[in-house]
Amino acid sequence: MVCMKITDRINEILHRNRYIIPILQGLGIIALVTLISVISVNLLLGDSLTDYAEANPEIAYARHTEELTEDEPAVETKVEPASGEQAESAVGPEIESTSGSEAELTDKVRDDQPSVESAIAADENPETGIPEYNRSVMVHFYEPQVAGESDIDSSSRFSYEPGFYYEPLTDDMIGYITGISYPASEASGDTSAVNTIAGTPEVSYDDLRYVGLLYVDFNGLTQAGELICNKRIAQDMVEIFHELYTSDYRLDSVYLVDNYGGDDTASMCADNTSCFNYRVVEGSSSLSKHAYGLAIDINPFYNPYIVFGAGEGGSDYISPPGSEIYVDRSASFAYKIDDSDLCYRLFTSHGFKWGGDWNSCKDYQHFQKTP
Repeated sequence: MVCMKITDRINEILHRNRYIIPILQGLGIIALVTLISVISVNLLLGDSLTDYAEANPEIAYARHTEELTEDEPAVETKVEPASGEQAESAVGPEIESTSGSEAELTDKVRDDQPSVESAIAADENPETGIPEYNRSVMVHFYEPQVAGESDIDSSSRFSYEPGFYYEPLTDDMIGYITGISYPASEASGDTSAVNTIAGTPEVSYDDLRYVGLLYVDFNGLTQAGELICNKRIAQDMVEIFHELYTSDYRLDSVYLVDNYGGDDTASMCADNTSCFNYRVVEGSSSLSKHAYGLAIDINPFYNPYIVFGAGEGGSDYISPPGSEIYVDRSASFAYKIDDSDLCYRLFTSHGFKWGGDWNSCKDYQHFQKTP
């Protein structure tokens, strides 16, 4: 009797809700068909969809490829890569097999060198007040020894590897740097010096060496670079920069600081790697190791100079202007020098001290050596 009542009750409920079950059955069939379709498409077209998303991120992910990430912030004060004649004269890695066209390019650069005034002419950045320089008109002394040439004095030039060498300063080089990175002689009455320090320089032209080198720029292209350094570290320079080059280590710019009028701040703002500059330590009256050609600054915009508490209102002094975003060395960003960086390991292995290890200040771009 009880079973019959239960059966009657179930039949009554089903009769009253006779449309619900077909609806649920229909929804179940639709869900099953959808699931099967998705699985089939993923199995058959998964790779193609992934490839399409990677090739068209602005569609697949609704974003623009030009957007900058936090690791690649925009730098308003940086100079654009070399263009025009300078870019066309970039030197390839296989110097030994270079054709005569490269010799013609080299001659053209030497014969058509602009004056110092035109080389350092620049427009001022309205935000920072720091000049921005056009690299295409900069003076360049790099002159690789092309196979078969005999006009280069091999007795005075030391060639480490193809494209990497050092030699005494030529008369042209001396004429170019005098009054800019090297003080003009008071006896000569030359008053054109941009970076003159009173008194007789404590380093002579004979103490200096011109270093020609190759480097890989931020665009992955091989460029010809140049430094002037003390003769006591010239061998270190060609060995270190050759290792950086073969390891595809990126450098933004490697020009003589004279191309920036001997202005260290302007050179740093242009992210220019440089060595010799007869000047004092910024904010002091003491000669910098750069004045002896015994110090070098690498990718300085990304590796700023910081003096704690020396800024306005007791804040930290940071140079160059605009590099404040790179003060936090715990952050991850490109071109940062730290104790795991190849540049750090190479210079310290050659006996250089790193400014990033100092206590009262930090000079992350700076390596110096006292032989």
